[in-house]
Amino acid sequence: MGLADRQAPTAEEYADYRKRFSNWGRWGEDDELGTLNFITPEVRRQAAALVSEGRSLSLSRPLDTHAGPANPYPAHHFVAVGDSGGMLDYFGMFIHGITNTHIDALCHLATLEGDRIYNGAKMGKNGMPIGHRGTIEHWRDGIVTRGVLYDVPRLRGGDYLEPGQPIQGWELADAASKQGIEPRPGDAVVIRSGADAYLAGRGEVQGFGSPVGVHASACEFLYESEASLLCWDFQDAPTADQGIPNPLDIHVPLHVHHILLPYMGMPIIDNAQLEGLATACAELGRWEFQFVVAPLVLDGGTGSPVNPLAVL
Repeated sequence: MGLADRQAPTAEEYADYRKRFSNWGRWGEDDELGTLNFITPEVRRQAAALVSEGRSLSLSRPLDTHAGPANPYPAHHFVAVGDSGGMLDYFGMFIHGITNTHIDALCHLATLEGDRIYNGAKMGKNGMPIGHRGTIEHWRDGIVTRGVLYDVPRLRGGDYLEPGQPIQGWELADAASKQGIEPRPGDAVVIRSGADAYLAGRGEVQGFGSPVGVHASACEFLYESEASLLCWDFQDAPTADQGIPNPLDIHVPLHVHHILLPYMGMPIIDNAQLEGLATACAELGRWEFQFVVAPLVLDGGTGSPVNPLAVL
């Protein structure tokens, strides 16, 4: 089963994703880029040629400095004034979670066995990779490529996803076809679930996980289309909507994360703000743009806060 017959994977088929969609060794034993290898100089030049309006849009949410059910570990922001002799900003944050916009490094999740990360690099006893393998500083030169918005709520005729109706992989192909877009190697696949519209209509997320989101079947589309990264507003759909067990014995669903990071080697940008981009794309009747994002240079980091940009 798969995209061709528009069927979600069984538990056995999902387990086979770990081999079927693995990129271990594809770009050499020491590779630290993963699917970012699909972004060639020609891909960057083609992305630059998409800039016709000269308009830049941020895809980042403001840093969430308030604790709540969806954010038990808020970011800290203090400004020292008065006798400090100047205005000094301090901020500190847990990079990961479901509120702040961030990019996951390839070491963020281990394989099912827990002793390896992408490309077979070893994990240490402390749960961190040995020798800074898969860490965020390897992407210090930034990521510049073609971005494509897959606006699935618009495809379905609504403002946001309804619970129990996750985005399936074949719907991404449907959205591309309807929008007149041909997926290309190196694309930043930007998937809109309608998070802001959902929160406005249904209130704050009650729990540490996305209430709606993307099904594991999307992994096949991302692999077959040779996408370079995934950027989304909501994340993995709840386990109850996946129809297969969570790959790890934790509350937060990781069906997509678990395949993309340690096996496929694909970066993920979580918790993007996509409403402004969706409006602009609809107004212009175009769904492709130059996509730019640069992680902080954090030696040994498992990710970084980011402010992705769509340049139209």
